[in-house]
Amino acid sequence: MQDPIEALTIIFTEFYYWVTVALMFLIHVGFSTYEIAAVRPKNMQRTLMKHFMVIPLVTITFFFFGWWLYNAIPSGPGITGGILDGAGETAAPWSPLMAPELQDRLNGVFWAAFLLFSWTAAAIVSGAVLERGRTGAFLILGTMVGSVTWVIDAAWGWHPEGWMVQVMGYHDAYASGVIHGIAGGAVLGVILVIGPRIGKFGPRGEVRDIKPHNVWMCCVGLFIIYTGFWGFYVACNIPIANISTEGVYLSATNIYGMPTTLSGITFNFLMSLSGGILAAYLVSRGDPFWTFSGGLAGIIATSAGNDLYHPLQSMILAAIGVVIIYKLHFWVERRFKLDDVVGAVAVHGYAGTFGVVVAGFMLWGYPAAAPVEGVTAWFTTPEGWPAVNPLGNLIGALIMFGVLGFLPAFAVAKLLDAFGLLRVPRAVELAGLDAHEHSPSYPYFRGADVVDGVAADERALAEAMDGSSSNGTGPAGSVAREDTRR
Repeated sequence: MQDPIEALTIIFTEFYYWVTVALMFLIHVGFSTYEIAAVRPKNMQRTLMKHFMVIPLVTITFFFFGWWLYNAIPSGPGITGGILDGAGETAAPWSPLMAPELQDRLNGVFWAAFLLFSWTAAAIVSGAVLERGRTGAFLILGTMVGSVTWVIDAAWGWHPEGWMVQVMGYHDAYASGVIHGIAGGAVLGVILVIGPRIGKFGPRGEVRDIKPHNVWMCCVGLFIIYTGFWGFYVACNIPIANISTEGVYLSATNIYGMPTTLSGITFNFLMSLSGGILAAYLVSRGDPFWTFSGGLAGIIATSAGNDLYHPLQSMILAAIGVVIIYKLHFWVERRFKLDDVVGAVAVHGYAGTFGVVVAGFMLWGYPAAAPVEGVTAWFTTPEGWPAVNPLGNLIGALIMFGVLGFLPAFAVAKLLDAFGLLRVPRAVELAGLDAHEHSPSYPYFRGADVVDGVAADERALAEAMDGSSSNGTGPAGSVAREDTRR
């Protein structure tokens, strides 16, 4: 007969992860809400469907091979070993444990929690192609990030036996780099290739502020994402584990099996959220979109170390990170003419990379995970366990953002672009993606002269905004202006 305490632990853990999955669904409700609000009405339906359809694709691909990748390759490309024994028994799609099975109640809820992380990684890429990307291109890129590249980095840096953890002492408890850094790097790779929206930059290179059509709904969407992040944080913990070497002492642990508490992460989540909001409010001069985005960026900028930080550390680091990413976003936009509609590179990529690098310094010397026999760490604790250190986290941040984030997405985007599959034609972009693929839900061009699906007033506006008219003036004069505050 199973021990009653063990049985209750399994039942509680099963329910615990099941609830986190339900909470994490809200992240995608929030993403959909604020992306729809961020685009112009002529692109709303296509934005919703693009975001929504990545969910079944990533779910199916994660079932067939994503979960197996995470369980099979934490040793990396032969760095600390080969394919882990037993990965096929628990994570291959034909495994009995990948179906209803009374002998193992946990595999399905673990799979689902990681799947929702995959949805998040894929959904972040959505912001790269808003208002000008083809749906098929996004689904390819989103599936690649959601079921392949982020899963590889999770196996390397978010698994207690991952080579980055065991050798380098990499620490990223709540996925500053493992999800946000890699997804932000992927977004940067795509927007470098796809180019800006028509009219985003003027004939002299000035930046035009194409505002969300409903800034308040953007903020509601971000508020919903905050709510979903409670599930995200909790799913990064193991709720009940024996952390004593001399008996039984049950506690929560982080993803690496190191002790933490839900009490501690509650302090740190709310303090980093608050520090990020306050800093964003000040630096953006009260801009609603950036104030709410700053709360999310503050959480991400501290997530790598929020299992161990003091709440005041979380608040201060979140504020510093938000000021840096806000300034960097607009500098990159002006300098390189990159059009990041929702600030995904900044909020996820820059903030996540900042969080990983800073955690290496702040948590220097803490044990990263229980050691694996035969693996030698660069830095160890006095007990011989792999230790967190700045070098390991710095290299890890580069791997997440650059090697697994930017490079694969840039390469795939270039390939899609070479075949004309990345960006919609100019006429479609002017008319709106909805007008091309959906029955209009808004009377966009009521009474306008429509030629080849493009209204005359919309064409004139676009020509004035991108400088193709003779004097750069016209209908765009009141909306196409350089934002001098930035």
